[in-house]
Amino acid sequence: MACLPAIGNCFFVVAGLLLLTGTSGHAEMPVLPRGKGERCVEPTDVMRKDHMNFLYHQRDKTVYQGIRTRQHSLTGCIDCHAQADNQGRFIAVNAPRQFCQTCHSFASVKLDCFECHAATPDEHRTAVNAFEVDSLNFPLWHMTGANEQHE
Repeated sequence: MACLPAIGNCFFVVAGLLLLTGTSGHAEMPVLPRGKGERCVEPTDVMRKDHMNFLYHQRDKTVYQGIRTRQHSLTGCIDCHAQADNQGRFIAVNAPRQFCQTCHSFASVKLDCFECHAATPDEHRTAVNAFEVDSLNFPLWHMTGANEQHE
């Protein structure tokens, strides 16, 4: 019980410092590089809050059901939000001051997507990957031949 007054005193000291510095404790949202498309697949406020849920849902549809669409795909996000340097080479979206890393640093959230996934667009996609799969909306095994009968 003796520490409660100490905690209370610390609170008042921090609150006093914030008042003296004129800081409300709210930070301004970071400025992000604009994507390449006309608009995002969802409104900005929705994406800020729920993009991870969209990516998880997309992952489950792809991995468990074999359905691959582009609306909430990580590849689609990378294709739209990756910036190029002065030589025209793509900069990884998880590099400092780039799209994903900027927000994740601001929110103090670990960005671990790119431990497995590419952080830049693949400029040399195969014909299957470049094909507009989302317009077909059928299971991935139709494209890979995974359903073929073997004798």
